[in-house]
Amino acid sequence: MYSRLVPLRQAAYSTVLIAGFGISAALAQSEPRLDVIYVPTPQALVDRMLQMAEVKANDFVIDLGCGDGRMVVTAASKYGATGYGVDINPVRVEEANANAKKAGVTDKVSFKIADLFQEDISKASVMTMYLLNEINLRLRPKILSDLKPGSRVVSHAFTMDDWEPDQRDVVENKNIYFWYVPAKVEGKWQVESGEQKLTLDLQQKFQMVSGKAQIDGKSVDVSGRLKGTEFTFTIDRDGKKQEYKGIVDGGQIKGVNAAWQARKS
Repeated sequence: MYSRLVPLRQAAYSTVLIAGFGISAALAQSEPRLDVIYVPTPQALVDRMLQMAEVKANDFVIDLGCGDGRMVVTAASKYGATGYGVDINPVRVEEANANAKKAGVTDKVSFKIADLFQEDISKASVMTMYLLNEINLRLRPKILSDLKPGSRVVSHAFTMDDWEPDQRDVVENKNIYFWYVPAKVEGKWQVESGEQKLTLDLQQKFQMVSGKAQIDGKSVDVSGRLKGTEFTFTIDRDGKKQEYKGIVDGGQIKGVNAAWQARKS
């Protein structure tokens, strides 16, 4: 996808003109120097990406490197969602606004020229991307810190390095990767489950959780997984598995379908 390399601030969310898209040479000359060829995401992938993210009318969708705007336009026209797209190329933003007008969704979506590394993404409940692996990796800390736990992230073609996707699909021989932004559970927790009390000491790597539980003076292994704010973990007690399911809400976890709760200590 590369055309030429420029500083990463003008990287993959940018677009560059390629032959065969019916844009005039004069218009091409007006575009900024960019390092990634503009290749629109096929509509079949757009549809599947939005399905994987389970987009609904109450979602706010931000598309980084929006191109002609088809992702947020589809989210608005098909699901009633609101949102906006970001691109550094004014030609693409102009196209996106025209497509929104044609679809009759200008009251729901907008597009702007902006640096995605500086963009406030905290409002997004769904974020979509068609960037590059290295750009995704640069954005990863921002995604994990700025998006609310449970927000959904979908990427066409490119991964998040060792942050493994919660789901992967292939459409038209192209990969789609999906993640929930995980809640933060690393640290010590005091758990009360009926008359039983235990202490958890957890380590976290993205959605994967491991650690130890102190029960009746004994240390036992804990393993778990996050699905946004949903936390499921298992304690191994003398070869017997005890499973706990709860919802993380800041410094507390509330049990689901069971009388238990935990507070961070």
